Amino acid sequence: MKDEEICFLPAFKIRDMIKNGEFTSVEITELFIQRIEKINPLINAYCTTTFELARKMASDADNAIKSGKKIGLLNGIPISIKDLMLTKGIRTTFGCKIYENYIPDVDEIVVKRLKEAGAVLLGKTNTPAFGYWTLTDNLIFGPTKNPWDLSRNSGGSSGGAAAQVASGLGPLALGSDGGGSIRVPSSFCGIYGLKPSFGRIPRYPTHDVTWLTLDHYGPMVRYVKDAALMLDVMAGEEIADKYSLPKPEYLYSEIVEEKPVKLKMGYSLNLGFIKAIDEEVENYFLKAKDKFENIDWTMEEAKIKLKKPYKAFATLVCSGYAYDLKKYLKEWRDKLDIDFLKLVDAGLEFAAIDVKLAEDLRQKVYEEFANYFKDYDVLITPSTGVPPLKLGDKFPAKIRDKSVTPAEWFSFSYPFNLAGLPAASIPCGWTKEGLPIGLQIIGKRWDDKTVLQVSKAFEELNPWQEKKPQFS
Repeated sequence: MKDEEICFLPAFKIRDMIKNGEFTSVEITELFIQRIEKINPLINAYCTTTFELARKMASDADNAIKSGKKIGLLNGIPISIKDLMLTKGIRTTFGCKIYENYIPDVDEIVVKRLKEAGAVLLGKTNTPAFGYWTLTDNLIFGPTKNPWDLSRNSGGSSGGAAAQVASGLGPLALGSDGGGSIRVPSSFCGIYGLKPSFGRIPRYPTHDVTWLTLDHYGPMVRYVKDAALMLDVMAGEEIADKYSLPKPEYLYSEIVEEKPVKLKMGYSLNLGFIKAIDEEVENYFLKAKDKFENIDWTMEEAKIKLKKPYKAFATLVCSGYAYDLKKYLKEWRDKLDIDFLKLVDAGLEFAAIDVKLAEDLRQKVYEEFANYFKDYDVLITPSTGVPPLKLGDKFPAKIRDKSVTPAEWFSFSYPFNLAGLPAASIPCGWTKEGLPIGLQIIGKRWDDKTVLQVSKAFEELNPWQEKKPQFS
C-alpha cells in the first residue's frame, strides 16, 4: 500500500491495522508528519505542529498494545485540534494577536478525553480570530487555502481542520461550530462534519461567554463512521458544564450503519427567509434529495418559515464579543482584524433590551423547529448557499444576480445553533470547476444517532472518498 493511500484511509481501519500489528502508530504518525511537511506550506491548515509530542504519544500507543493493556477507542490514531481549544503546554492563539504567545496550563475536557482514548496529537489547526467568521484567515497565520483550488478559502471557522482532513494530513480533526463553523468548511472542503446536539460534547474550561450557548464541538472526518468513533470518545456529561448531556447507553460507532425502518424527511431550499442560492448548489441538492428515494423513507417539502434569525444570532454574538474583549480594546484595538473589531464595536452599542429581544427571537426559532419535528424525523437543506469563496472575499455581493446581505450565503447554518439541534454536512456534488458542494442533515433535539445513520446511508448512496485534492 502506498504512503498516500494510507493517509486517506478511514481512522477505524488505521486503528485496526495498528492493533493487528500491520503497522505501528509510530510508522503511521511518521507518514502523516512527512505529508504535513510537504503539503501544509501550500494550504496553511496547521498553524502549530507538535511532531515531537506526536512521536511520543504514538510510541506510548504502541507500548500499550505490546503490554496487553486495555487500549482506548482511538489508540494510535493521529488527530488535530482547532486553535480555539485549550491544549496544555501547546500554544493556543485563538487566531488573535492578543493571545499570540499564550500557552495554557490545562487541557479542555474534550482534549483530555481524546488523549485518554489514545489519540496522537499532530498539532493545532488555523481559525479566524475567536472563530468570528465562516472563513479562515487571521493576522498571525494568514488564510487557510482550499485544497481543491488554492485560490479559494477553506471556509470557517474550522477551516484549518477541514483543509487538513481533505488533504490527507490526518484522519481526524476536532472542530467547533457556533454558527456554521464545522458545516461550512466541511462543505467547502468536501468532507463530513458533524455538529452534535448542544451539550453532547462538554466545553470546560471555557475562556469566553460569546459562544457559551451557541457552540458545539464536533468531529471533522472523511468517513461517517469515523465521526461516530470520535463522538463515542468525546460525548458524556462533565459536571462543570451545566449544559452537558449524559453519555448514551450505546456506542455510536456500533449503531451508525443501522438504517431506521421508517423515516419522514423534509427538505427546504430557503427555511422561509433565505432569498438566494447558487444554481449549481441548488441542482446538486435536489439530485441528492432524490437519491433518498432508493431507501424506503418519505420525503416532502418542509413548510418552515423562520423570522429574523440573523438579528437574534448577530445580537447575541456581537454583545458576547463586546463583553469578552472590552477590557483589551485600549491596548489592542490597532492590532485586531478590522472586520472583527466592527463586530465588537457593534456589540458595545447594544442595550440590555436588545439582548432580551434576541433571546425572544431565538426562542421563536426553536419553537418553529420544535413544531416541524412533531411531524418529521429529519430535515435536509444545502449546507451553504454558494460554492467556496475566493481568497480575500468575505462574502459574495450577489448570488444568482440578486444583491444579498453579508450573511446570506451561510444562512442555512446558524439557525440550528440558535436551536441547539444536531446537524451535519456531507458532500453531495462538485461544481463544474471541481469545487465541493455540501448537503446538510438535521435531526431532532438530542437525536445525534439518526443524523449519523442518515449520513451513513447517504454516504453509501453517494460515496465521494475516491476524490482527492491534487497538489503539484
